[in-house]
Amino acid sequence: MTPSGQLFLQGSIAKALLKLGIPIILINILQSAYQLTDAFWVGRLGAAQVAAVSISTPVTFLVIAIGSGFAMAGAILSAQYMGAGQQDKVNHVAAQTVLMVTLVALLLGLLGYALSPYFLTLLGVEAAVYSDALKFMHVSFISVIFVFIYAMFQSLMRGIGQTKVPLIIVSTTVVLNFILDPLFIFGYGRFEGLGVMGAALATLVTQSLAALAGIIIFLRGRHGIQLQLKSFYPDWYYIKRAFFLGAPGSIELSTRAFGLIIMSFLVASFGTTTIAAYGVGSNILQMVMIPAMGLSMAVSTLVGQNMGAGNIKRAEQITKLASVWGLLGLSCVGAIAYLYADSLVAFFIPDDNDVITNGAQFIQVMCLSWGGIGVQLCIVAAFRASGNMLNAMVIALLSQCVVQFPAAYILSNHTELGDQGIWYSFAITNITIALIAFAWFMRGSWKKTKLTKEDKHIVQVTRETLIEEGAR
Repeated sequence: MTPSGQLFLQGSIAKALLKLGIPIILINILQSAYQLTDAFWVGRLGAAQVAAVSISTPVTFLVIAIGSGFAMAGAILSAQYMGAGQQDKVNHVAAQTVLMVTLVALLLGLLGYALSPYFLTLLGVEAAVYSDALKFMHVSFISVIFVFIYAMFQSLMRGIGQTKVPLIIVSTTVVLNFILDPLFIFGYGRFEGLGVMGAALATLVTQSLAALAGIIIFLRGRHGIQLQLKSFYPDWYYIKRAFFLGAPGSIELSTRAFGLIIMSFLVASFGTTTIAAYGVGSNILQMVMIPAMGLSMAVSTLVGQNMGAGNIKRAEQITKLASVWGLLGLSCVGAIAYLYADSLVAFFIPDDNDVITNGAQFIQVMCLSWGGIGVQLCIVAAFRASGNMLNAMVIALLSQCVVQFPAAYILSNHTELGDQGIWYSFAITNITIALIAFAWFMRGSWKKTKLTKEDKHIVQVTRETLIEEGAR
């Protein structure tokens, strides 16, 4: 095993979940600081500038979601090959994933940059917002390639059980972003500020440095994955395999991202108070999901490694324990949120009683079902890690297209609930999808997928590399 790679094939499952989950949660919290930093500084420019960022973010997030599924495929394969003790394949998968993700990022970044004006026109952006939104979106799409490369680096490192190095890199870039944001936005001395575009440029600089650091770490080979420049020669067989493995993941993530955009249109039809209440409630929900996402990412690594090693029973036990933790943990958080809903909303919007009342209703309606989110995320992570990306995709489609949006539309427009019908759609979705995911998991069909079966093509590639090195 290459130094710093960690295997979790035996011992306490609870300790393994904590050892992996806590650093991942810290990384997720720090990454959310990027958006908070931008919101803090851009908010001092004015309402039009805030609107420019708000309009642009869902579109760029959708593009990033499309590409993230392919990085996910590399992480799954690296975790399973790590568990199977096949370090040569881990290295090969990592190199080819870097190449594939870079190509996808270039394509999506160029398309997004070229289509930005059409996106803004489609969204009906006002003239006062259009110019800043276009600048922000253009720089964001240039950043996409670096965002993808670092996300891929982080996923691959997580797949082999290495979380310390990504945590150090994220901590450094968040601090740097907080320094660069006001400098680029407002300027300093003779340097004239760039306004909204400065926020996007600060992210571009920090993400490019993070991506560069990730590639250097891979090339040095001291933290679980060893790459060489010749490793990046295209292996179209693997790229094709990873592409079709990752495609359902891309559909899954983009479905969730697109669902946010669709829900925003529905919410907007009820006026400013509802929009504000929805915005605050969504921010609180995103914060609640940070520990749940960290737990699910730990599940992905542990299940992937154990599936690769053939420890199917242990993989099942990991998922069950994590699901229980997710259910109980988020239910407790939900109970606290129910009691202090008014205070939570007032923290964000202290001077608008109507928004506080409506936002508190939103939180109280959905918060007691948060435990269902914990169950769903852990089971979906297990499906992905075992190679059943199609299962995860179907659950996302059911969640957004079959349950949440139809429920929100019907309850808000065809019952006396009005905008509260949107709030109830969250609770209905959380519970329904958790039950569907758990029932599907208990069927056990996910256990039959084999990703680490003897792959003659990759074996041949790595043998040729070893012969070449021996000859030298």
